[in-house]
Amino acid sequence: MSSPLASLIAAGTKLWLDSVDPELVRTNKHLGATGATSNPIIISDLIKSGRYDRLLSELPAEPQRTSEDLAWALTDRVVSAAQEEFLPIWKSTRGNDGYVSFEVDPLLEDPVRNLAHAERVAEYVRLGTQWSAGHQNRMIKVPATPAGIEALTELAARGVPLNVTLIFTPRQYQAAREAVWRGAQRQNSLDGFKSVYSIFISRVDTYTRQYVPELSAQAQGQVGIWNAQQIWQENQKFWQAQATPLEQEIVFASTGTKDPADPPWKYVEALVGSGIQTNPPATNEAVEQSGRQFERTLDCWPPEEICREMAERVDLRQLEETLMAEGIKKFIDPQVTLLGLVAKKCAALPRM
Repeated sequence: MSSPLASLIAAGTKLWLDSVDPELVRTNKHLGATGATSNPIIISDLIKSGRYDRLLSELPAEPQRTSEDLAWALTDRVVSAAQEEFLPIWKSTRGNDGYVSFEVDPLLEDPVRNLAHAERVAEYVRLGTQWSAGHQNRMIKVPATPAGIEALTELAARGVPLNVTLIFTPRQYQAAREAVWRGAQRQNSLDGFKSVYSIFISRVDTYTRQYVPELSAQAQGQVGIWNAQQIWQENQKFWQAQATPLEQEIVFASTGTKDPADPPWKYVEALVGSGIQTNPPATNEAVEQSGRQFERTLDCWPPEEICREMAERVDLRQLEETLMAEGIKKFIDPQVTLLGLVAKKCAALPRM
């Protein structure tokens, strides 16, 4: 009998790690992970551990270089190290797997900065191009905000591998996919064209518990899964019709459970068989210790009457507005914390 994570992968799911911690990357790669993703919280935790004190002290400290510059330089180093771990997979799959996602500056959406829409779009394009340059297996993570979506066309046209994140609804997915596809068609060749679309799951169920308490017991806690299944199905149909050389995939994100009553493998088990699961390290550990054997479940939809109930009672427009506002804040606040942490560390560390 195979291990739980091995059975998940054997059933057709790709496993990515929601961390670029070098130790966790190595451990989870051994368990079958073929990619990873980064964010400011992950980088902050690494800095707090003290493991990067020496690197921070060695980074060039020209007078004009800010703590923000140093934070991005460190992020670049950490993500690059994770890329090295997964580069053999990228090569063996000819660019279909083995990526590490690099998140573009969340502060572009900061209301305090109050950037104009056109300026945000231009910055997403500039930074996405900058941080992608020279990297074979780095994906640029762009949020599905109005400016982020508009920037996708130019980034795709420039051949930047893309991870469109912070997607909660089919509307966002469709807008992002169309923007990416418009750009991809401007490339001379689609041989290296790669995009993924990160659907957030558990946050949807957190939303319905708070804002749609009238859902039946059979529907409550299932909206995130059902929503992801619908988007996955649409994604399959669209890209099969385009016949791109590489897979354009759904990433099932936010797979860590929020309800203490739920088993930690709830979302992992419900979305087996295709696409990518980008799981927190704790979720992978819980899955591996569960002793369960996973089989394809992506096609196992709720009963028709439950689907009808969810469709009728959940206002996707309101859900998107609420979760995007929360999601943007959850992107911005950790970045602000990271910058403050780097500034504090750099002030305390001797320069090499």
